[in-house]
Amino acid sequence: MEHVGEHEIRLVSDQMYCVERRVYNQGVLQGQLHKKEKASQPLAQKIAHSCRCSSKKAKSILTSFLPILKWLPKYPVKEYLLGDIVSGISSGVMQLPQGLAYALLAALPPVFGLYSSFYPVFLYTFFGTSRHISIGTFAVISLMIGGVAVREVPDEMFDIADDNSTNSTDPENIGARDDMRVKVAVAVTLLSGIIQLCLGLLRFGFVAIYLTEPLVRGFTTAAAVHVFTSQLKYLFGIKTKRFSGPLSCLCSLIAVFSNITKTNVAALVVGLICMVLLLGGKEINDRFKKKLPVPIPMEIIVVVIGTGVSSGMDLSKTYEVDIVGNIPRGLLPPKVPDIHLISSVFVDAIAIAIVGFSMTISMSKIFALKHGYSIDGNQELIALGICNSVGSFFQTFAVTCSMSRSLVQESTGGKTQIAGTLASLMVLLVIVAIGYLFEPLPQAVLAAIVMVNLKGMFKQFGDIAHFWRTSKIELAIWIVAFLASVFMGLDYGLLMAVGFALVTIIYRTQSPKYRILGQIRDTDIYCDVEEYEEVKECPGIKIFQANSSLYFANSELYVNALKKKTGVDACAILAARKKAQKRHAKELKQLHKHEKKAVLKLTSEDVENGVKLEGPKDELSVNGKFLATAATTQDSSPDELEHFMEPGINVHSIILDFSPVNFIDSVGAKTLKSIIKEYEDIGISVYITGCNGSVMDNLVRLQFFDKPTRRDLLFPSIHDAVLSSSQLKVPSASQRPLEADSYMPELQEQN
Repeated sequence: MEHVGEHEIRLVSDQMYCVERRVYNQGVLQGQLHKKEKASQPLAQKIAHSCRCSSKKAKSILTSFLPILKWLPKYPVKEYLLGDIVSGISSGVMQLPQGLAYALLAALPPVFGLYSSFYPVFLYTFFGTSRHISIGTFAVISLMIGGVAVREVPDEMFDIADDNSTNSTDPENIGARDDMRVKVAVAVTLLSGIIQLCLGLLRFGFVAIYLTEPLVRGFTTAAAVHVFTSQLKYLFGIKTKRFSGPLSCLCSLIAVFSNITKTNVAALVVGLICMVLLLGGKEINDRFKKKLPVPIPMEIIVVVIGTGVSSGMDLSKTYEVDIVGNIPRGLLPPKVPDIHLISSVFVDAIAIAIVGFSMTISMSKIFALKHGYSIDGNQELIALGICNSVGSFFQTFAVTCSMSRSLVQESTGGKTQIAGTLASLMVLLVIVAIGYLFEPLPQAVLAAIVMVNLKGMFKQFGDIAHFWRTSKIELAIWIVAFLASVFMGLDYGLLMAVGFALVTIIYRTQSPKYRILGQIRDTDIYCDVEEYEEVKECPGIKIFQANSSLYFANSELYVNALKKKTGVDACAILAARKKAQKRHAKELKQLHKHEKKAVLKLTSEDVENGVKLEGPKDELSVNGKFLATAATTQDSSPDELEHFMEPGINVHSIILDFSPVNFIDSVGAKTLKSIIKEYEDIGISVYITGCNGSVMDNLVRLQFFDKPTRRDLLFPSIHDAVLSSSQLKVPSASQRPLEADSYMPELQEQN
C-alpha cells in the first residue's frame, strides 16, 4: 500500500498541462461571456413569499426551533442508550458538587447552584444542537455573576462585618443579603437570556467571531486567577469582604494575607486533603483513561467523605468550620424576576451573554468536527437564551457549557442530548429527596473542587510560548486580554480585549506585505523575487502585489509602496519635467536676448569689413549653441542621468496584482485612477490582474469604467497581462527626448 501511495504521489508531481488560447483582457473576456439572467422580485413579492406558509415550510421551521423533533424519532436505542446512560450518570455526579461550589462563586447560597444544574440542562435537551456538551454552571460565568451581585449588594448595605469574630453578624442580615443577591443574579440572568434569544432570532450568531481564540484563552486564564483568589478565603477559613471591579483580584489577595494569622487550621487541613485527593484522581483518570471504563468520580467521592467527616466530627461547632448550611427540600415555585434591577445590570448582561455563547459555540464546534455532524450557531444562541431566560423564573443564574463536564460526557460514551437529561434528573433527585444530607459539607471542600478544576485553565499559560513562535500579534491579544481582565475586572477587561483585537485588525490592514513578483522560467507561475532564486523579473515589467484590500485607510500607503518597490515615482518625474521645461524655456529666452544684443552692436564699418564680421558671427552662432549645450551638460552628467532615469526608462509596464484584494471603496478607486493617469503621463502602462467578482462589482458601481478603454487594462491573470505588455518595446537611448536630459537635476534635488 505504501508503494502505491508513493507511485500516486509521483504521478501527480509529474503531471503537465498545456493550454493554447489567446491572451484575454477583461474587455474581450466580457464580450465573449454571457451573464445569467437573474429575475429580481419586487420587495412586496419577497415579503409575500417569505410570509407564505406550507406544511413543508412549517415542519422545517418547527424542527429547526426544536431540534429534538428531528433526532429523537430516529434515536437508535440499542446503539446509543447504554452510552448515554453511563455518560449521563458520570456527568451528573460532577454536576452536583460543581453546582454547589460554583454557587459560592456567584455569591449565592449553594442550593441555587443545584437549581441552575437542573432547569437549564433539561431545557437544552429540547433546543440545543450539540450532542456532547454539558450545559450548566461554569466558573467564569459564575464569577461574573458574583461580581455583579457583590457590586449591587455589598455587605455594608446590611451591616455585615468582614472580620472573623463569630458573633459579629446577624443571621437575619445575612439571609436578607443573600435574598437580595439572588434577585440581582436572577435579573442579570433574565436579561442575558433575552439578549441571547434576540441575537439568535436575528441570526447574529456571527458575533462570536470577534472573540478570537487568543482573546478567549487569555480571558479565561485571567478568570481562573480571579476564581482562585476568590476561593482562598474559603480554603483558609478566613472571613473577608468580597471585592468586585478594577483591582478586585489584588484587593482579595491583600485581604486574605493580611488576615492570614486568623486561618482556621481545621478548614485548611480539610481543604488541602481534598485537593490532594482530587489531583490524584485526575492524574489517575488522565493516565489510565484508556483502561478505565468510566473516569473515577473523585468529586462526588470527596463530597461524600467530606460530608461524612464533618457530620461525624461536628466540625461546624467543634472547630468553627464554615459549612454549606440549609438546603431546602423541593423546588421553588416560579417567580417573576425583579425588572427594576435590569437597568443597573444591562452592560454586565451583555458581557455574560457573549462570553457564555462563545464558550458554548467553541466546545460545540470541537465535538461536531470530531464526530462528523453540524451545529447551528444561531440555534445555539436561541437554546442558551431559553435556558437562561426561562430558568431565571425558577431562581437559576446564568449557565453555559462546562469544559470539564463536556469532556467527561463525551469520553464516557455520550451520543446525544439524552445524557444531559439524565444528568439533570440526578440533580433533581438530590434537590427533592437527599439534598439535606449535604448540609454539613464544609465550604473548604467546595473551594478545593473549584481550585482543582482550574488546572486546565492554568495550563493555558503555555499559550505564551506557542504564540511567541507562531504569531506575535496573537500573543499581544492574549497578554492584553489577560492583564486587562486581571487588573480591570472581567467586564472591563473583556471590553478592552475586544477593542484591542479590533485594533490589531486595523493594524494588519495598515501594514500589509508588499511584493514585486517575478516569473518562474517557462511557466505561468509568479512568486516573490526576493524569496526565491529561480524567480526572475520580466524585462521592462514590474509586477506589484499587496496582500490587502484597497480602501481609504491604506490607499496612501499603497501608492507609497508602489513607488518604492517599482523604483518609479511618477509624480516626482512629472514635477521635475515641468520644472525643467520652464528652465529650458528661460534659457532659450536668454539666448535669444543675447543674440539680439549682438546684432544691434553691428556698425557700418563691420558691414564693410566682411572678413571681420564672419569671424564673430560664426563664433556667436557656435558660442550660442555651445552655451545651450553647456548649460544642459553642466547641470546633469551622464552618471546622474543613468542613476535617476534607469527605473523610468527601463520600465514600460506596471502590473498590479489584485488577486489578494477583497474589496475596494471610492477612495481606492480614485487612487487607482490617479495611478493609471500619472504613469501614463510618463509613458508607462498600468494593468490590473486577478480581480474577483466582488471587486469587479465595486469598480462598476464606483464608475471606474467611465472610460470604456479602462476595461482593456484589466486581465484575468498575471500571465495574460505579461504577454500583452511584452509586445511594448523600451525606447533606446538615441530615441529619448531632449527633455529627459533637462529635468534630471530637478528629480535629483527632489530625491
